[in-house]
Amino acid sequence: MLMKSTLRFMRRPRNAAAAVVLAAIAFVGIFVAVGRGSAPDLPTTAVTRGDFTDLLEIRGDIRPLKSIVLASPMQSGELQIIKLAASGTVVKPGDIVVQFDGSTLLRTIQEKQSELRQADAEIEQQRAQSRLTEEQNATELMRAQYDLERARLEVKKGDTIPRIQLEQAKLAIGDAEQRIKELQAKIASDKTAAEAATSARRRKKEKAQADLDRAQRGLQNLEMKAPAAGMVNVLPNPRSGGFFGGSEQEFREGDRAWPGASVLELPDLSSIYLEARLDESDRGRLNIGQDAMVKIEAVPDREFKARIETISVLARIDFSSGWPPPKNFDLRLVLLETDPRIRPGMTAVARIATDRLPDVLLVPAESVFQKDGSPVLYVLDGSMFNERRVQVTRRSKEQAVIASGVEPGVLVATQRPGPDLVRSTQ
Repeated sequence: MLMKSTLRFMRRPRNAAAAVVLAAIAFVGIFVAVGRGSAPDLPTTAVTRGDFTDLLEIRGDIRPLKSIVLASPMQSGELQIIKLAASGTVVKPGDIVVQFDGSTLLRTIQEKQSELRQADAEIEQQRAQSRLTEEQNATELMRAQYDLERARLEVKKGDTIPRIQLEQAKLAIGDAEQRIKELQAKIASDKTAAEAATSARRRKKEKAQADLDRAQRGLQNLEMKAPAAGMVNVLPNPRSGGFFGGSEQEFREGDRAWPGASVLELPDLSSIYLEARLDESDRGRLNIGQDAMVKIEAVPDREFKARIETISVLARIDFSSGWPPPKNFDLRLVLLETDPRIRPGMTAVARIATDRLPDVLLVPAESVFQKDGSPVLYVLDGSMFNERRVQVTRRSKEQAVIASGVEPGVLVATQRPGPDLVRSTQ
């Protein structure tokens, strides 16, 4: 019992000493942690040295260099679309891509056939009337000639008949001759009138026949077939924008197409280009033949090489961009690469390098902040940031060139730190 108490007494100092050592170590650790501090929870990036590229970004739409445009029949009137291939559909030559409702044309054909039959009947009626008039005129002429011969015979009797009868016969000759002249003039006039009436009815028939032929041709053209293999691109319907000029939508089944309306196209996707508008202030930065990289929003996994092909000589006023309207140049970039996923009308962004500076200090553009009208960087130093005034010589949307005030390799904040995290100003 005495031995156990002695051993317990000897252990207590050792436990107390160990506790004192552990407490001292913890205190030192806390002191070191407080003294050094932890890195602030702000995104940072390193200052690097490299080549600076000034990029100009231009947004535009993809267009084909060549395409086959299919338009509604010119001589079929306004038609309703009942079948329309969707954009992006791959078709072969002879495939039906557009079909129109033929009920209106069928009704027109029936009407024109009826008019044609009526015109034939009117022509026959006119011919019969002309024959009847000719026979009546011939009968009248024959009777007038008979009266003339009879009057002449009376005159030849001379003194064998009373004088008054002789004079009457002479007057009858004059009346008969005048009657014959009148009949001959009437016959010629009736013949001319008959010919004119017949000609008018023939013209009416010809018009009905032409309308019938046009309607029949239009009926045959109600099915528009692909003249070549390609991918369908349905064109916008100008009437879909509304009275106040809203955004146009593609033609759809059920829409009405007027004669000659461009409904869809079969673009040649082997050679496409980017059509864009260049601001007047950027015109002097670009030249024909410059290379570019094009990013198509609908094809996000790759970029396409392109080259500036044309820049318009004259600027056009863009009335769709507010007031005062800006002046833009038409810009065309030919894509040097292609992809089966590309479709006409897709939105794309071209990035064109307008200037390069080799071996310069670079920082992200979002890491440069303004203070009192001067650019500053916030350099990470332990748990705090040092505010450094710097000299920025060039700046783009993504990068800035630093001439002085910072060294390569240091970390700078990409978000402005709070006042409690800024140690000093240099």
